[in-house]
Amino acid sequence: MPLPPQTPAAATLDGFASALGRIPSGLFIVTWRATDADRGMLASWVMQAGFEPPLVSMAVGTARDLLGVVRAGGPFAINVLAESQRGLLARFGKPPAAGEDPFAGLAIDRTPAGVATLADAAGWMECRGVAEASAAGADHVIVLGRIEVAGGRPDTAPLVHVRRNGLKY
Repeated sequence: MPLPPQTPAAATLDGFASALGRIPSGLFIVTWRATDADRGMLASWVMQAGFEPPLVSMAVGTARDLLGVVRAGGPFAINVLAESQRGLLARFGKPPAAGEDPFAGLAIDRTPAGVATLADAAGWMECRGVAEASAAGADHVIVLGRIEVAGGRPDTAPLVHVRRNGLKY
């Protein structure tokens, strides 16, 4: 028997975690260059945000150094992971340890601006940030990126993800 709906005032953390976790998303590796090194992070809160110009929105944790690149007008790439790339989740899920290269052993290509893209990704988009928004005290910033160039493999299925708990990674 289904549970009765909870009103916002009566909602519990478990209710928030369950409801938010049921929002399906793709899985993405966002890449950029920082001090002559390739950098990357796992992202799941990415979505198309416009047709003309082509735009995407992406949630970025406030402590991520990607925000510095975005705010300086630098390029970044969003790699749409393929179903076959699930093994990359742990590699890019946390910032690398000192001296660790998460790109080691991976086949990469370069965008026109020189950003690394994953050669086996289902698709990729080179972007530049055009706007951002956040709520006071929020742990993520929404970045709006204009897609400058993109490529994809239409025969490759993207990796789709549903979380168990919407209140943590």
